[in-house]
Amino acid sequence: MFTTCIQRAALVCAASSVVSGVALAQTTTQAKAVRADSAHHDSTHSTHSTRLAAVTIATTPAEREEPRTTQHIALQTLRLTPATTVYDLMRQSAGLEVHEQGQGPGFASNVSLRGFTSDHSTDLALWVDGVPVNEPVNGHAEGYNDWSVIFPGAIRDMDVIRGPSSALFGNFALAGVVNVRTLERMRGSEVSVAGGSFGRGEVTLMSGFDHGAAGGGMFGGRYEHENGFRPNGAFDVGQLLARVVHNVAPGIAVDGGAELLSSNWKSSGFLSESEFTAHDYSVVSNPTDGGDKLRAQERFSVRALVGNVSWRSTLFATQSRWHLFLTIPPAGGRFEGSGSQSEEQDHRYGFGLTSALSKQFGTTELTVGAESRYDHSNYENYFTTIRRRDSAAVTAGARQLSGALFAELHLDLSDDLRVDLGARTDALYTHTVLGDNSVLSETHTVVSPKLGAMYKVTLAVGLYANASRGFRAPNGIITNPSLTPILAWTYESGVKLDSHGASLSAALFQTDVSNEQTFNPVTLASTNGGASRRQGVDLDWSVPLGGEFRTTGNWTFLDARYKHLIAASADAGGSPDVLDGLRVYNTSQYTGTSSLDFTPSGSSWRLRVAGNWVGPYSPFDEPGVLLGAYGLLHLSGSVRWMDTDWTLGVRNALDRAYLELVALHIVAPGQPRGVQLEVQRSF
Repeated sequence: MFTTCIQRAALVCAASSVVSGVALAQTTTQAKAVRADSAHHDSTHSTHSTRLAAVTIATTPAEREEPRTTQHIALQTLRLTPATTVYDLMRQSAGLEVHEQGQGPGFASNVSLRGFTSDHSTDLALWVDGVPVNEPVNGHAEGYNDWSVIFPGAIRDMDVIRGPSSALFGNFALAGVVNVRTLERMRGSEVSVAGGSFGRGEVTLMSGFDHGAAGGGMFGGRYEHENGFRPNGAFDVGQLLARVVHNVAPGIAVDGGAELLSSNWKSSGFLSESEFTAHDYSVVSNPTDGGDKLRAQERFSVRALVGNVSWRSTLFATQSRWHLFLTIPPAGGRFEGSGSQSEEQDHRYGFGLTSALSKQFGTTELTVGAESRYDHSNYENYFTTIRRRDSAAVTAGARQLSGALFAELHLDLSDDLRVDLGARTDALYTHTVLGDNSVLSETHTVVSPKLGAMYKVTLAVGLYANASRGFRAPNGIITNPSLTPILAWTYESGVKLDSHGASLSAALFQTDVSNEQTFNPVTLASTNGGASRRQGVDLDWSVPLGGEFRTTGNWTFLDARYKHLIAASADAGGSPDVLDGLRVYNTSQYTGTSSLDFTPSGSSWRLRVAGNWVGPYSPFDEPGVLLGAYGLLHLSGSVRWMDTDWTLGVRNALDRAYLELVALHIVAPGQPRGVQLEVQRSF
């Protein structure tokens, strides 16, 4: 039975959820307080935890009653995942397809969802506390999406929304959305020290305050170093984060935050396929490859709840600079050292504003909002030899101004039937000045309707369906603003079951893409103007087994094929590649994760056995090639001893050799077995 939003959330600001990119809050104040307290205890399996989840006027997880496929990932799961990068964290905890590019933190790797190649994660929108992370007018890849900006220790939880079904997101939400929420307050301090394989060491210090109804805050810093599992693979990361929430009056709060990331890395480069087969990971093509990045972000939000009207506005600003040297193939491995090296620099700044208003009309809830964003980028690409410039490949200065209007209407037509109607209109104006001083500009407008319905067959079982349109700006728009956006229609139907602590969902989906584009992460070459289709099945479950055991999993089975696309050959002077009917590059036939957790009642320890699997894989720019499947086993456990939390994890426990990324017959190998220990103490 569907109750109204106000009945379910008397003190929750629905617009806060809108702008932060999550579903509108749909729990009562009392239930939400229980959820917050549960998350508080789950974070360390102890009442000594200093972490406090928000109880009033805060964003909330996506609800199971939405007519779309959503996945909520709790802090408890994240903390027991033995991952050393945010990308690997998403692979293990959410079952997303990940292909890390063999660079360091600060260089965006690939997260793929439902068969979108997402080179540099461009097809997937990432939002953190209401701020978009994808970078427009980026010469390396439009929507360049570096997940390293996430402060791991400050994550409260996250949601994955599959498909472009939410009207709250526009550009880059072609495959879906990952929405991350951070802690807004703490009580006391917490220090965490971790170490492990490949010379990894990390220290995190977090502290904060909690003034109850008046507000709270938290501050954090971390430093990480790793030598890498291959020579010339070391990196360093430093991060600072601060967040303060203050309730200025009943129902009105201000929320401010700032983040800083600094990183540098060395690059081992790619291997040839034969070197990978021989497990010869010692090869380093060019010891001068590597890079560095500096990024800052500031955010200020105002949120209010007056009667049955809620409102939130968020103002944000970002500044960043990244600089990298990357040896260009063709061959990879020892042969790659004779290739040309590329130097890339991106200097940018931007700011934006989002605002939304929600009002309840009986059993109907209407949300309307607007967002605007301005980004300014200077991109430079040079041919170099051992970090000395030979000539300029691309230089461009670009700015993009985007704006959008959106609306969502939630209708409870009966106790059992819910209908969601939504739409958004996005406009993007791009202005570019190229190295030869030529000036180009263009405006594109995209209308994205959304429709969904959910029918409760019983209190435990619901059927749903939706149809939605999504888009993203194409690669190359920084030098050619006339390129039209990539468009996709997604159709989905599924079933959700929630009963006796168990939840299961299954969905059939189909996505038809127009103006399809291929993009090579090594050569940066792209081809536009094709069409493709992705179709498959999503499965998600969390089921208790005998009280002390619980199994969870998320899988996607996929058939992603080009309907029509003629791409330039990757071989110099070769004939164009006709890709009609072939599998979409950089996608796998299936990807998923499964886990078994053992939590003895009344005990302070917990064990987890998990695995992730990747089905036959289609590499970049190798038409018709299909590489073999693989699976990885991960083990982890935690215990509280001497008022300290100890977490031990083993990643890739069977030491399986696997391919992270393949392009033009060169390989980025996956990480071998790694062990890590984290010790955390609260004060």
